[in-house]
Amino acid sequence: MSLPAGIQINAPITAEYAKILTPEAMALVAKLHRAFEPRRQELLKARVARQARIDAGDMPDFLPETQQIREGDWKIAPLPKALERRRTEITGPVEAKMIINAYNSGADSYMTDFEDSNSPKWDNQIQGQVNLYKAIRRELSFKNEAGKEYKLNDKIATLQVRPRGWHLDEKHVLIDGQRVSGGIFDFALFLFHNAKEQIARGAGPYFYLPKMESHLEARLWNDVFVMAQEAIGLPQGTIKATVLIETILATFELEEILYELRQHSAGLNAGRWDYIFSCIKKFKRNKDFCLANRGAITMEVPFMRSYALALVKACHKRGAPAIGGMSALIPIKNDPVANEKALAGIRHDKTRDANDGFDGGWVAHPGLVPIAAEEFQKVLGERPNQWEKQRDESFGPKDWLNFQPEQPITETGVRNNINVGIHYLGSWLAGNGCVPIHNLMEDAATAEISRSQVWQWVVSPKGKLDDGRKVTADMVRGFIPEELAKVKATVIAQGEKTETYDQAAKIFEEMSLADNYPEFLTLPLYEAMD
Repeated sequence: MSLPAGIQINAPITAEYAKILTPEAMALVAKLHRAFEPRRQELLKARVARQARIDAGDMPDFLPETQQIREGDWKIAPLPKALERRRTEITGPVEAKMIINAYNSGADSYMTDFEDSNSPKWDNQIQGQVNLYKAIRRELSFKNEAGKEYKLNDKIATLQVRPRGWHLDEKHVLIDGQRVSGGIFDFALFLFHNAKEQIARGAGPYFYLPKMESHLEARLWNDVFVMAQEAIGLPQGTIKATVLIETILATFELEEILYELRQHSAGLNAGRWDYIFSCIKKFKRNKDFCLANRGAITMEVPFMRSYALALVKACHKRGAPAIGGMSALIPIKNDPVANEKALAGIRHDKTRDANDGFDGGWVAHPGLVPIAAEEFQKVLGERPNQWEKQRDESFGPKDWLNFQPEQPITETGVRNNINVGIHYLGSWLAGNGCVPIHNLMEDAATAEISRSQVWQWVVSPKGKLDDGRKVTADMVRGFIPEELAKVKATVIAQGEKTETYDQAAKIFEEMSLADNYPEFLTLPLYEAMD
């Protein structure tokens, strides 16, 4: 391939990939990289500095310098009709069968994922771009090994794309000798090839933005949007983006994040699993903070409930959609009793969200779309959303930093974290980032919570089991081979290979027992990946 000066791709380029990695598309990637990479690096350094202050005891609070934004009278720009109704949103990675099933699911919206539910192998990332290119033009089909063919229905969900977060690179692409931001790479390729086609078909370039920790990171995305729209000839404000609030620091800047993106905002989403991970990560050195088993940290515990309600309040105050997060429960085909319990859990989750004021919520499986739709229908009736519903409570540090419950921590809980962490990592290393484990649909947030909780329980003086035993590194090392054997047995029973699971167990042990807590599990994993 002939690429513009300064661009280097260190990965295989098939004839199909070449249709995505065109000189013109890569020129847009390079333009955005050269303009914004210095700021991305500054913001990543600011994260490290902020963490050091928290480790030293500096607790987060509202920013005095943005008080006028919180107290000001403003709204986000009007939304296109395609984004007014988002009662049910289905999510999943960018592989062909998933794309077709999600589009056809009956959901209002489909968030297709280049990030947490997608293992970022080169082939996954670029084939995902190929798949979406074809899907938008209704050219995508898929045939499984049994010969069953999947095609798009006439009526399909509205597409929204999640690029990678600011902390992730695309190591196979160098610009002027520097790695490009994974998020800019994913975003620019998709926008270049598909934005005008989407507009012609009555939709538009809509995105989900993950892992942000501040309004300055939202400002960076907004500036990327402005330059990208200008570069390819789109009117300013054509791009719309929903921000996932999945870090505790972002909760202190909800309105500021909406303000920075106000011309391009499509609201906020309560990304609950990464949010729990963020709470553990940010306060890992605080000896007064230690969370109970993952299963005990529901959306009903006070710090999670206040975060969700604050998100609804901020969104509706500013004329923006508030989208509820993912319940990880999925249908269970071979156990009617367990299936009924799972479906009841989904119904409870969506009923709470609808009554709280959310305009929609996420599901992980097409079979759950009708339940979610039904619960929002009960509350919203014929209205596409409930933007007019205003909440008047006050929320702040006293609510969001009240980390409870601290118990129970059980041996079963420790073992479950080890088991799920190894199982997910083994699958991720094999190229699958969206994995059903113990009847829950898991993505990278799962592994992050699992290893973070184990790390915290070992380090914290409060990390004691309900029977009085202290969780120790030796205890964890003793459980790992036992849980690895269980994982392998499960994987073999499913007819899958186990080659990556020994490496996964080794990585889990290293990451959960390291002296210095690693910021993101996926960073060293990505370096080890082809």
